[in-house]
Amino acid sequence: MSTNPLKITDTTLRDAHQSLLATRMSTGDMLPVAEKIDLAGYASVEMWGGATFDSAMRFLHEDPWERLKVLRETMPKTKFQMLLRGQNILGYRHYPDDIVEKFVELSVKAGMDIFRIFDALNDIRNMEWAIKAVKKHGGSVQGAICYTISPVHTLDSFVETAQRLKELGADSICIKDMAALCTPYNAYELVRRLKMDVGLPVQFHTHDTSGFSMASVLKAAEAGADVVDTAISSVGGGTAQPPTEAVVATFQGTERDTGIDLNLLTEIAAYFRQVRTEHLSRFETGINASDIRVLLYQMPGGMLSNLVSQLRQQNASDKWEDVLAELPRVREDLGYPPLVTPTSQIVGTQAVLNVIMGERYKIISKEVQDYCRGMYGTPPAPLNPDVVRKAIGDQERVTVRPGDLVEPGWDKAREEIGDLAQSEEDIMSYALFPREAREFFELRRAGRVAPITEPRIFAAEPTPVPKAAPVTTGVAPAASKVEEASSKVSLWRVAGRLG
Repeated sequence: MSTNPLKITDTTLRDAHQSLLATRMSTGDMLPVAEKIDLAGYASVEMWGGATFDSAMRFLHEDPWERLKVLRETMPKTKFQMLLRGQNILGYRHYPDDIVEKFVELSVKAGMDIFRIFDALNDIRNMEWAIKAVKKHGGSVQGAICYTISPVHTLDSFVETAQRLKELGADSICIKDMAALCTPYNAYELVRRLKMDVGLPVQFHTHDTSGFSMASVLKAAEAGADVVDTAISSVGGGTAQPPTEAVVATFQGTERDTGIDLNLLTEIAAYFRQVRTEHLSRFETGINASDIRVLLYQMPGGMLSNLVSQLRQQNASDKWEDVLAELPRVREDLGYPPLVTPTSQIVGTQAVLNVIMGERYKIISKEVQDYCRGMYGTPPAPLNPDVVRKAIGDQERVTVRPGDLVEPGWDKAREEIGDLAQSEEDIMSYALFPREAREFFELRRAGRVAPITEPRIFAAEPTPVPKAAPVTTGVAPAASKVEEASSKVSLWRVAGRLG
């Protein structure tokens, strides 16, 4: 008999298709089964945030705010959850404090309940403004710890981070194992320590990339985890979360029985199996099996596949093993950052550049330069001084909270977008993603945006994708080979696949 039910957060509508299907699931794909999901009895449904916001405008020609509102109307019983990148909000740079607070305010008004807030460096300063905003506007704060492995990341350091999140007002703590590195017994020990020393509800989030997600979920639950993340089986496993049905079945008849109906889950899985086959098959990552290399290189599965693509574009596929070997070296040089958006792209792209150039740090991306200056926050460990010298010379490093250096942005965004914006939500979309929002608003004004209730069924052959911004450098490279590489190796090409 269930005396302490394990609660489930379902990620099917956000992280699952972001991890497996390039974030291309449309609102029209979600709505036909939304009422069944609402009946499942999940603790929450993660259906917004991460890369879904800009992908909705850029690739699906959808208003992400409308998705939130329409699903809220269709699913009144279930708490909604989103992934918020702290001061980065949903983007890849630090936004002004006024934009952070206004985004939270609008999100709560539109129906968001729980904000999972993280920072790629576990730099609490980059999370504090978002946490304050969520508390102010009545949302629930889930402070996330980005889990990783390095000489400076220990159980004590993770517990200390969680304690600081609690002091800022977090209502719960999430272990965010984005690269599937948290082994079953490490999951057990970390959950146990968090429950004992911090005393807040603990949620465990992992991916199945390394193959032991089910075992890690089991041990996390045994240690007292309150909630675990899963995805319905037809869009689960691989680089996504462990299958919901398998987790539910695992705990049936135990004190942690979830109480969720497997028959209903089977119906939901059948629906998404059809959607995946008929609407989204051309966006498959091709990573459908476990890849133990993530334990060696600690790079999320989506980034590994992107590095393969970058090398192919430059006819350098034979350099793959060299890039894999370079990844941990670059990560060490940069102070062992957890590898999640944006640090996974920063480290991965620099590793490719180092190998292709035949010389380490012959060309250094602008993002690495900014990282070395402290513009992303404080790294977990000291940086390699030789790399810092090459990247920024004698420039002074930033020691204040990076958000303090960003000018207010709301009034500027409102003035720039003008009458293309029909609402405050439109102004916010523009403030976060100016190019994507403007293009979407112009399509909408021209009557070229289909109703959000209609699925976006993609053709068999890919349509041209707007060229991604190249890696930028602080110096003008003399050799054409360097110039060609810097234009081809895109830092944000697969940002949509990562947290």
